[in-house]
Amino acid sequence: MTKDTNAQEMDARARALVAARAADEKKATDIMVQEVGELVSVTDYFVIATAANNRQVQAIIDEIEEKERTIAGVKPHHREGTRDGLWALLDYGDFVVHVFQPETRDYYRLEALWNDAPVIDLAKEAGLTEVEYSDRIAKLMSR
Repeated sequence: MTKDTNAQEMDARARALVAARAADEKKATDIMVQEVGELVSVTDYFVIATAANNRQVQAIIDEIEEKERTIAGVKPHHREGTRDGLWALLDYGDFVVHVFQPETRDYYRLEALWNDAPVIDLAKEAGLTEVEYSDRIAKLMSR
């Protein structure tokens, strides 16, 4: 199976889960995947994660890009972020990845804007059982 065939067979949900696993590999916390397709018209999934510092933000973004390229055969349409590394974004079209430092994530509360969106069970679907969650995100996850 070629990478192109693999990429065609992976849907947006599977590619979003690749991103979540890649974030976990770089020790991201508060990882969540929200299914926002019914609520917004620009994408189907948000992958949101927290990094402890600007170096970790960059490491997580780089790992996600690498895994998406090698596993799913896709590259982001757009990449952006702040110069100080407080936040970064990868836009893959049908899913968007946001990586924040804690204070920035708390400020924007992106996951709360779309709190009606279903949250994917990462333990069940991505095999992530050791993800660390802050109290605020843990409450959102258990709703």
